[in-house]
Amino acid sequence: MEGIDKNKQDQEKLSAAKAAFQFVKNNDVVGLGTGSTATFAIEELAKRIQAGLKIKAAASSVKTEELALSLGIPILKLETLGSIDISIDGADEFTESLNLIKGGGGALFREKIIASLSKNSIIITDSSKKVDRLGAFTVPVEVVPLALQYVLNQLAALNGKAVLRKMDEKTFVSDNGNYIVDVDFGLLDKPEELALALNQIDGLLAHGLFIGLTSKVIMAKGDEILVFE
Repeated sequence: MEGIDKNKQDQEKLSAAKAAFQFVKNNDVVGLGTGSTATFAIEELAKRIQAGLKIKAAASSVKTEELALSLGIPILKLETLGSIDISIDGADEFTESLNLIKGGGGALFREKIIASLSKNSIIITDSSKKVDRLGAFTVPVEVVPLALQYVLNQLAALNGKAVLRKMDEKTFVSDNGNYIVDVDFGLLDKPEELALALNQIDGLLAHGLFIGLTSKVIMAKGDEILVFE
């Protein structure tokens, strides 16, 4: 976003991450998100472990797992877990009703699995991420490659303007071997209805609308910490 002071933004992300750790207890299984905000949480968690906190973690991406392991955070395989005590992740947008758009980092499917397994799903953000209506940020969807054209047709039928995500001029491929399509639906009056419609599309593995999956959002605004529950 234009006009945002990145240093201020990073400081708010760090403040929100620190505030989230009051909810982490010894012997918890902690779900770790992906992206710049989640990175602050992972680095903070590593410091807590060095200070004596005993936890194990589950990662929402290969990148997150590599970072966590490099910092001495023990990682469990996500497929072995029946539940997660607490997860800490970022968001691209959120509303006070705790609806989110996530997936800017391309890890939305695993992030959604972690959120679904979590007893306490905490989102940490800087103040730029709070919106009155979702949709200024495009909605990422993860698509099985052979279904790409079918899914694009279905997204167009929902009045979505879809763009296949590229990285370094190549098609972006998720950790699951799928494509990410970023879809502009405009500002969303009824994100719940759009989420249900997207759920019905065969070949669409996951979408970035997180509805009813969040326990609380911890947002830093300057020196202030605001909690939305």
